[in-house]
Amino acid sequence: MSGSIEFGLYEILDDRFRYCVNGDTRLEKLHGDCRWAEGPLYLPAWRQLIWSDIPNDRLLRWDEATGTVGVLRSPAGHTNGNTLDREGRLISCEQGNRRVTRTEHDGRTTVLADRYRGRRLNSPNDAVVRSDGAIWFSDPDFGITSDYEGHRAESEIGACHVYRIDPRSGEVQLAADGFTGPNGLVLSADEQRLYVSDSREGHIRVFDIRADGTLADGGVFAKGGDGPAGRIRFDNIRFDCDGRLWAAAFGDGIHCYAPDGTLIGRILVPEPVSNLTFGGPKNNRLFITATTSLYSLVTSMTGTHRVRCPEESE
Repeated sequence: MSGSIEFGLYEILDDRFRYCVNGDTRLEKLHGDCRWAEGPLYLPAWRQLIWSDIPNDRLLRWDEATGTVGVLRSPAGHTNGNTLDREGRLISCEQGNRRVTRTEHDGRTTVLADRYRGRRLNSPNDAVVRSDGAIWFSDPDFGITSDYEGHRAESEIGACHVYRIDPRSGEVQLAADGFTGPNGLVLSADEQRLYVSDSREGHIRVFDIRADGTLADGGVFAKGGDGPAGRIRFDNIRFDCDGRLWAAAFGDGIHCYAPDGTLIGRILVPEPVSNLTFGGPKNNRLFITATTSLYSLVTSMTGTHRVRCPEESE
C-alpha cells in the first residue's frame, strides 16, 4: 500500500497495521506533572506502574485500581530505565549515580554494575534481563553531559557501549561497541537476538547473541529517516506478541515495525515520546511516557516478555 491514511490517533502506512487500530481511539492522560518522564514499568502483582522523572530525581507510582499517583523514591539517582528480573526484583539504571542497581524484596539496594575495568560507567540508560539471569544494559553519556539529568562529568571510558552482567560471576563484560548514543534494549521472543536503538544515529540495530553472551552485529533493523522536526531519533523499544516492534520516536510519536523491518504505522502523541511499555491485567494496555506526561491506551495488541513475579499465581 502506498501513501498513508490517518485514522484519528493512528496513521496507517501499510495494511499490516490495520489490526493495530482496533483498540482505544484516544489517549488517556494519567499524569502530567513531570519534567522529563522515562522508564515506565508495569508491576503485575501490584497492578501499578512506576516510571522515572529524571530531572526531578524521583520515581513515581500510578495505582491502576485507584488512579492515584505518588512518589515511590526520591532522590532516585536520576534513574532512567527500569525492568524486573526473574525474581520480580526492580532493576534500575541510575544515570546520576552511574550504576545499575537491584532493589531487593526487603527494600535494600544492591549495586550490580558501576565500573568496567576499573573505570566508572557513563550513565546507564536501559536494561533487559534474559531468563538465565544475564543482564544487558546500555551506557550512553546522556547523564554526564550536563546537570539536567545527572551530574556533569568527563567520561572515564571515553565511549558509549552496551554491556552484559554475567549471571554467575557478576562480571561486567563488553557486549558490543560502535555506538554513539545506545539507548533502548529489547530481546526477541526466543531470546536469541538483542535489539538496540541508537538515538544519535537514528536507527535500531539487531544483534545475534553468542553462547558467551557477546553480540554479533546483525546490521540495522530500522532507520528513523527524516520527520517534520528533522531527523527522527529512537528511545526505547518493545515487542508485541505477533513480533511487531514498537519504538518511541520522540517528536514523531510511536513507530510500529513489521518483523521484516518495514514501518507499517504510527501512533500520534501530542508530546515527544521517550518510552513505552505494555501492561495491565491482559498485558494489552500501552503505557507511554512523553515529556511531561504519562499516557495509556488499551490496544488490540498484547505485549511480550512479561515477567511473572513470585507473588502471582501460576
